[in-house]
Amino acid sequence: MRKKDLEKIWNSIQSHLESTMISAAYQAWIAPVKVINIDRENKILFLSTEVDMGKSILENRYKQTLENSVAEILGEPYKITVMLADEMDGIQEEANYTPYTDELNLNPKYIFSTFVVGKNNEFAHAVSLAVANNPSKAHNPLFLYGDAGLGKTHLMHAIGHAIRKNFPKLKVLYVSSEMFTNELIRAIRENRQMEFKNKYRSIDVFMLDDIQFIEGKDSTQEELFYTFNDLHMANKQIIFTSDKPPSQLKGLEQRLTSRFGMGMVAKIEEPDYETRVAILTKKAEIEDIYLSDMAMEAIHTIAQNIPSNIRELEGALNRIIAYANLTNQKITKEMAQQVLQDVFSSKQKDVTPEEIKRTVAKRFNVKITDFDSSKRSRNIAYPRQIAMYLCREMTGLSLPKIGELFGGRDHTTVLHACEKISKDLEKEPNSELQQTIHSLKSEMQE
Repeated sequence: MRKKDLEKIWNSIQSHLESTMISAAYQAWIAPVKVINIDRENKILFLSTEVDMGKSILENRYKQTLENSVAEILGEPYKITVMLADEMDGIQEEANYTPYTDELNLNPKYIFSTFVVGKNNEFAHAVSLAVANNPSKAHNPLFLYGDAGLGKTHLMHAIGHAIRKNFPKLKVLYVSSEMFTNELIRAIRENRQMEFKNKYRSIDVFMLDDIQFIEGKDSTQEELFYTFNDLHMANKQIIFTSDKPPSQLKGLEQRLTSRFGMGMVAKIEEPDYETRVAILTKKAEIEDIYLSDMAMEAIHTIAQNIPSNIRELEGALNRIIAYANLTNQKITKEMAQQVLQDVFSSKQKDVTPEEIKRTVAKRFNVKITDFDSSKRSRNIAYPRQIAMYLCREMTGLSLPKIGELFGGRDHTTVLHACEKISKDLEKEPNSELQQTIHSLKSEMQE
């Protein structure tokens, strides 16, 4: 398509967006965007922006809005791919350019240095590094699995970037299962099966994301089976990701799942509270956000209320960064609670006083019955005050009711406990007490 016609389409899409969006948001994030290419065959529209923040906002906040407008103007659904201007260096803007069949589809942000390692993913990270440093000789094939949004794709892309840097002569190819299937269908329809086979069986590092999406697709599974055999026999590196281990991929042929487990299978777990804080802190640093005490309180609040999905964690941080930029305000805990109210309310579960007492007692190694007793030694009195404070914070019970649950204490005793913990938190916002409170809340919310 001619550049002039492409820009005319984009202008129409922008006009539609401008009529449906808040003016300030449109001017900040949509107006500066440029159109790069349109792939009619694969239904993809490629856009570029010059600012990291802009790409992040478009991908995490406005992608659905963009795709809705594109569908409205073009009359059919298109996927949106946003790239940074400096990522476009050396990429020709030809109508047949499709990054989904080229190693340039590796996300430049998904590298090892931006991956936060915690207890939940340290093994998967270690084996991924081993593959990156010694492809085809360490852990082949490599099978990474875990729930959505935990970092599987990040690690896969990081391996690809490291191999391209360390072994520039090796040909690296990354595709999702959906891309692989669509390309196979197109090859069959256009009688180009041999071209397809030659492409996939001549690479050195084959990375296939979200293998679970080929369940029930017989032709795709058959082609993948023979591709796997040829590459493995030729000692080429193969990497898969999935949301479940090979043994639980019920819609796949047994001959395939058995091959997935021939090498190394590594699980990525949900991140604990400390790892979530580290992920958000790293993300803020990448976005060049000054981590004041108030900003750290906001980060702790996000980590406390979003207990599992890393993608949702980063999306939440992107939202408050965007809000801060648009309103010219500083990032605070109160802002996070206001902007992310809908997200937090959907994540929280009801916590009972009994659960609070049990969790606090376990953390401080005391008996639950000690909370109801008349014992006043500090090793019991302080955990008791923390438990009362958490009951007030997390259950909404009245002071007299909380006192009743703690051995029939007077409501003034509960009020004193809540005020003491609150003052201690205010005096030292990043203290061990605050970390303990956040950790306890997080544990109970999960």
